[in-house]
Amino acid sequence: MAEVLIVVDMQNDFIDGALGTAEAVAIVPKVLEKVKNFDGRVIFTRDTHFENYLETQEGKNLPVPHCIKDSDGWQICDALLPYCKELPVNKNGFGSPGLAEQLKSMDAREHLDGVTLVGLCTDICVISNAMLIKAAIPEVPITVDAACCAGVTPASHKTALEAMKMCQINIINE
Repeated sequence: MAEVLIVVDMQNDFIDGALGTAEAVAIVPKVLEKVKNFDGRVIFTRDTHFENYLETQEGKNLPVPHCIKDSDGWQICDALLPYCKELPVNKNGFGSPGLAEQLKSMDAREHLDGVTLVGLCTDICVISNAMLIKAAIPEVPITVDAACCAGVTPASHKTALEAMKMCQINIINE
């Protein structure tokens, strides 16, 4: 039985830094419990930007420098760091096509029974990665644990969950 847990962008800047929210802070203990009790492979993603962030398309649309490589805000939060057993997947966009391809290769080798996503932000990076993974491995059940996610706002979090449901991504609330 091969299960994978994707921990999306649980980085300081998204929790209590440049783009932090009370909702993001509140999910840290839930994500920690999920990671501690998960029986399978755990893969972290890490939003990664550079000094030229404000010159990028994302930076022009969201002019808040965040997750600049090697900064404190770029780091996985301290509570989760001990469970990050392999190098995180660095991504400089909302979704990671490389992560989706990695999961597709894993599925071809060992048949994945499921992929679960948790993390930040539900309405940007979680939904982007869930959709890329669903496209790459459409026959593998994809699940998002809403209790272990937070969006930019509570309303956009709910909207993203509804959109993912419509795309046959399982939404749980554990």
